Amino acid sequence: MDYALLKRLEHPEESIDVVLDTDTYNEIDDQFALAYLLRSGEKLRTVGLCAAPFYNQRSDGPADGMEKSYSEILKLLDLAGCPDLKSVTYRGSAGYLPDETTPVRSDAAEAIVKLAREHTPEKPLYVVAIGAITNVASAILLDAGIIDRVVLVWLGGNAWEWQDTREFNMRQDIAAARVVFGCGAALVQLPCMGVVSAFHTSAPELDRWLLHKNALCDYLVENTVEYMGGREKLWSKVIWDVTAIAWLLDGNFMMSKLAPAPIPTYDGSYAFDYTRHMMRVVTHISRDAVLRDLFEKLTKQR
Repeated sequence: MDYALLKRLEHPEESIDVVLDTDTYNEIDDQFALAYLLRSGEKLRTVGLCAAPFYNQRSDGPADGMEKSYSEILKLLDLAGCPDLKSVTYRGSAGYLPDETTPVRSDAAEAIVKLAREHTPEKPLYVVAIGAITNVASAILLDAGIIDRVVLVWLGGNAWEWQDTREFNMRQDIAAARVVFGCGAALVQLPCMGVVSAFHTSAPELDRWLLHKNALCDYLVENTVEYMGGREKLWSKVIWDVTAIAWLLDGNFMMSKLAPAPIPTYDGSYAFDYTRHMMRVVTHISRDAVLRDLFEKLTKQR
């Protein structure tokens, strides 16, 4: 039994150093997650922000998605009054891993390696990934020595009991997911469908709690309302990525369990080998408690 690994998989109680790896322009939830991180500085010290690649209707390809995400991070930093963090904001990969042994070099991957090397197994670097996990996998492939110096928190894949693993973050780069699940680093997974899918909000809630509170809140609200097609129709929106930050903040926000790391397969499923190293998987989220904390932090006076 690797007791040092199990120790790193415990919920952090002290203040910690955090890198956020984010496909920020992909939709609207990354912006909430980044804002939540920036407003939680009493426990979470932001030491790096990395733009992740993505490809959907909001980009022309992974490289374009990464560049748009990089620009969106800079925009959020201005709105949040944190322009100093632009100096630790890095462009990530322009593409996905070509295979499970070849890293994609980028400023982001190299920054993760450098920052991890400044930490120890007793005081690890927390790398929170809320997009395709290409940058993180590349960092591990560039320097396997960082594995015991990091805790990886990834919002990706679906619940292990779900019918498939074809969730947006995982399906973009299965090779990277397999690297991360197989490398032996401390890994906390927040599965999307079946777990985080319960964490949603709506226009009336956003208007009631965030609108007209400050420039950052106004942007988050209007960006969400525009994405969802306006206020005229009934809708709720999962703001997935917030939960990855919330896991770091309070152990009472979620239920989770330790289990041997599954193997993401190329056919869209998980394979299970119960001799593999342990990881932590979130199984339930206290939606109201997390949302209350998010809204309080976003609206508090700085």
